[in-house]
Amino acid sequence: MECKKKSPAPIARHGMSRRDFLSAGAAVTAATLFPLKAFAGAPEDFSAERSLLFYNTHTGEKITAVYWSRGTYVPQALYDINHILRDHRTGEMKAIDTSLLDLLFALQQKLESAGPFHIISGYRSLKTNSLLRMTSKGIAKNSLHTDGKAIDIRLPDYELKTVQCAALDLQMGGVGYYPRSDFVHVDVGRVRYW
Repeated sequence: MECKKKSPAPIARHGMSRRDFLSAGAAVTAATLFPLKAFAGAPEDFSAERSLLFYNTHTGEKITAVYWSRGTYVPQALYDINHILRDHRTGEMKAIDTSLLDLLFALQQKLESAGPFHIISGYRSLKTNSLLRMTSKGIAKNSLHTDGKAIDIRLPDYELKTVQCAALDLQMGGVGYYPRSDFVHVDVGRVRYW
């Protein structure tokens, strides 16, 4: 299955019209009055819940976490997610960016998946990232994994190419395809793919 890779829309190089300027001003005003995360992938019904299932391939741990409920993120669920996505080499935890969780939720919804995300790599400490850079190819020096903004996953009930295509279609960040290592990388950096 070949999927169409989309690139971000080009940025216009000409001046901004008065209407565009006023629209942009209204958007900025709305963004300061309401948290952006309330809009990103949020269900229209704020009473709806968002949950994610994870299986850590290194530790064997599993969780189901309702991380969003009644219009807000659930602190205990975020802690549990931070724990299962910790650096399994050092045990170090870091707060996972909630935008990444929203991206995973959107991916889960798009694929209509009921199974857990298998975690290959979640958060990585700087020490682990440096070690991996010395022993593996393709590890970025300033990896978004070290900021809690990236995750390497697979969904066993789906072909890897299907997961990659769905992630590309979302246009919510970076998507890396690693068929030899059997995972897809997703992050909440700029939209790009490799």
